[in-house]
Amino acid sequence: MSEIKHILIRLPNWLGDMVMATAFVKAVQLQYPNAAIDVIAKKGIDFLLDYFPPIGERFIFSKEEYKGLRGVRKFGKKIAGQKKYDLFFCLPDSLSAAVMASAIKAKKKIGFKKSMHVVFFTNVYKKKKAVHRVEEYVDLLEQFVGQKLAIPAVRLLNNQVHIKESLVVNINSEAISRRLPVSKAVSIIDAIRKAIPNEIILVGSPKEKLFVDEVVGLLFDKKDITNIAGQTTLSEMVNVFAACKAVLSTDSGPAHVCNALGKKTIVLFGAGNENNTAPYNKENCIIMRLGKLPCEPCVKNSCKVYGVPECLLQLDEDLIIENVIKILR
Repeated sequence: MSEIKHILIRLPNWLGDMVMATAFVKAVQLQYPNAAIDVIAKKGIDFLLDYFPPIGERFIFSKEEYKGLRGVRKFGKKIAGQKKYDLFFCLPDSLSAAVMASAIKAKKKIGFKKSMHVVFFTNVYKKKKAVHRVEEYVDLLEQFVGQKLAIPAVRLLNNQVHIKESLVVNINSEAISRRLPVSKAVSIIDAIRKAIPNEIILVGSPKEKLFVDEVVGLLFDKKDITNIAGQTTLSEMVNVFAACKAVLSTDSGPAHVCNALGKKTIVLFGAGNENNTAPYNKENCIIMRLGKLPCEPCVKNSCKVYGVPECLLQLDEDLIIENVIKILR
């Protein structure tokens, strides 16, 4: 192939996965230093591009505006009409992403091998198993170029100058099996309040506000506890993370954001496999898992065995407090 001048990357559709994809973007930049690299991001999490490694043009995909496979194809054709690409890397392995790839008409369309998706790509590769999601992404590039590559750190730009001594606490998750049960959240926050003098900031999206409000209402001591759940956009929440001292979070997108911003982060794992989806930068991350139940780790969105996630209920609160004090020092 002639010199690679224009590359397009379809980024993942979930906040945490998009954060983890920063390593892939950086790896592509290192592999093709003279190429212009553009990206496609899903509307709603596209604000995260402001914190990405330097990129070129941004194409924002809205499922509401481009509905169904016909809409996806229309979106791809729109991009094809604006610019011709030498390479198109597709990180999601969904059918809609594959259909979009076919419409973009890059010289080389690279994606993961899955069922009938091979007809939409010029180059398909098996997704590497039993590795971290970051390594899955970079492995796609490695298979395409035919060589082993160094895996860059997962990094979001953090230009925050004024750092507060606050601890941000995220008790939420999209999946019930990864969200702290109310009783456990209350117990942990009460214990933290007794142990440290720092301001505690509780965060959450608008749809998580009622859950966080319920927990706050049951706290024994609300002194210096600030509840901003439902009061910030995702973009504004990133600024809160960037300005804090440290973070305690469930396994969720915000945990990945904090880790990539360089914040000391404790992640409480319920469902989910930390070997595949934990925040990637280990130097500023403490992973806590019970590890005593025969069903661990599962990847279910709800607890099929106990009804409520016992793997979170039984976490050692003394050890959580010990780790909180450690990361605040």
